[in-house]
Amino acid sequence: MSAHREDKIRRLAAPDIAARKGGEPLVCLTAYTAPVAAALDDACDLLLVGDSLGMVVHGLPNTVGVTMEMMILHGQAVMRGSKRAMVVVDMPFGSYEGAPKEAYANAVRIMKETGAQGVKVESGPTIPDTIAYMVRRGVPVMGHVGLRPQAVLVDGGFKAKGKDEAGRALILEEARLTAEAGAFAVVVEGVAESLAREITAAIAPPTIGIGASAGCDGQILVTDDMLGLFDWTPKFVRRYADLKGEIERAAADYARDVKARTFPGEAETYYAKKG
Repeated sequence: MSAHREDKIRRLAAPDIAARKGGEPLVCLTAYTAPVAAALDDACDLLLVGDSLGMVVHGLPNTVGVTMEMMILHGQAVMRGSKRAMVVVDMPFGSYEGAPKEAYANAVRIMKETGAQGVKVESGPTIPDTIAYMVRRGVPVMGHVGLRPQAVLVDGGFKAKGKDEAGRALILEEARLTAEAGAFAVVVEGVAESLAREITAAIAPPTIGIGASAGCDGQILVTDDMLGLFDWTPKFVRRYADLKGEIERAAADYARDVKARTFPGEAETYYAKKG
């Protein structure tokens, strides 16, 4: 075995994530660019190239307008920036809800063109069969139940789910079917703590919560929310930094120095050689 192979860091994969059920909580964050992926890599078990990039990076009103090309472009960047964490890419709206064969072809394209280790789909009522079809053909799939952002136009907004008994039963059943179909993990979003714990106890794959309490097997947040890049963040987000404030301060300091002609100074200026 060459020295190059011996020194190479082994990237986490679906079996590693699945094996964490009931153990040390999984640490997951979204990533959309190479430098941010590199900064997050050591701390995270899984980096999700979320279709939230449509809103976070591109300023779209929701995730419905995100394309395959957008997901692949950002997936490639995250793979270049990370070395250790498993990278999962969201399948965008319209790329997997039809025939399982079409979903499989799109998943294969994402994985081949990005090098990612898996894909994520939102687990609506027709999706478990598609998950099973893809898993049987070698595609690691992460599910997503509860609040499903791609259903925002049907739901009329980003609304918490499972507030009544019928809603709870539906989400629990979707989670069970998703697990039985072969998903290696299931994101649980925007549900009450008691339902999140019930889902976590009922299914074999680890649950990864977002707005679903500490009762899940791991947690994920949109990194830009966690870093304080927006004026408003959802109730379930804890801000660990104020990067928007830092960026505004840095831009103001830069503008001041440019206007005062103190930037660039001698340290930032090239000079011709004498003689």
